[in-house]
Amino acid sequence: MLLYAALYIATSTARAPHLLSSVSAFLTSPINGPEPNATASAQLPKPTEYDPKLILGETHNTEYAGPPAGFNGTRRANATLLMLVRNSELEKAKQSVRELEEKFNRQFGYPWLFLNNVPFDKEFKEQMSALVSGPVTFALIPPHHWYQPDWIDEDKASQSRDAMVEQNIIYGGAVSYRNMCRFNSGFFYRHPLLQQYKWYWRVEPDVHFHCVVDEDPFLFMEEHDKVYGFTITLLEFEKTIPTLWPTVKEFIEENPQYVAPDNAMGYLSENGGESYNLCHFWSNFEIANMDFWRGEAYTEFFEYLDSKGGFYYERWGDAPVHSIAAALFLRKDQIHFFDEIGYEHHPFTHCPHTPGTIKKKKCTCRGWRSFDYQSYSCMRKWERIFK
Repeated sequence: MLLYAALYIATSTARAPHLLSSVSAFLTSPINGPEPNATASAQLPKPTEYDPKLILGETHNTEYAGPPAGFNGTRRANATLLMLVRNSELEKAKQSVRELEEKFNRQFGYPWLFLNNVPFDKEFKEQMSALVSGPVTFALIPPHHWYQPDWIDEDKASQSRDAMVEQNIIYGGAVSYRNMCRFNSGFFYRHPLLQQYKWYWRVEPDVHFHCVVDEDPFLFMEEHDKVYGFTITLLEFEKTIPTLWPTVKEFIEENPQYVAPDNAMGYLSENGGESYNLCHFWSNFEIANMDFWRGEAYTEFFEYLDSKGGFYYERWGDAPVHSIAAALFLRKDQIHFFDEIGYEHHPFTHCPHTPGTIKKKKCTCRGWRSFDYQSYSCMRKWERIFK
């Protein structure tokens, strides 16, 4: 059984400097795991010649700083809209940005930050800059935050990928997908350009925002002691994470001090933590406080998971990793379900089900389309812990 501890978890408010004194050192120093070894990897060569200035980004629309109080007459939070995207996804990214600008950001004026594992091309930067209402920055992910670390046993990882391909598991053979999951789990909030921010709203290409967001979700969370916000919750594909929960149990047994009182274990498990029911928050939509990821509990948790190699030996996703951490290391009332934000990421849609909200928020979705109470959803398991 997982150990419970009625202990308050104080997340660290210390932040790394906004701009590193030596970006070159930042690019070459290892973050986690054993020191790189001399064994050649079957992976694509890691780039070594990127201009360090690309990490610090290129900002457009700098003449617009945004009104100090936001367009809606209230103060703004220390927050950014964040998208991880490839150059080839320009049209899909424009769709997502256009909708969120129309439904939310033209009223509130938050800056955008776009991250890529290769430099953004001119077309992407020009078209996206013309679309957004305020400052927008395009930056490169530090290579050692993205690529498979050298301490991973590539033979073992390759065998695992081949086995998943044979089982027809989605992204089973993709190293790039694993890189993305590991980056989103433990590195995005370490990017030097994110150090100036406390809050982020994760946005992905090719998503839809169906309702007007006329209340600032960042300020709502800040003023109500919320830390993590979601719109869709569902089951994970068990074959991608066979050893994740046993690893979580090991960590908690060794570090019971990090488990929050009144946590959301009842959402994750049917038997007090003996086994995992696969429920997680779909992390392609997240509004969250990065001080939680930067804090001691999550830092120790991620580094423990990362040391096991499960992001590459299996296909651990950032969604269950984030969800398990939030459910165990936060009080359940610090996690917020944004019912009023209509959201769609194919193939699932969340449409508000609070009476009157669809009309009030001018939603373009219909309640019958909502995924919330379908069989693969975990919404009922989320709601039960508050009864």
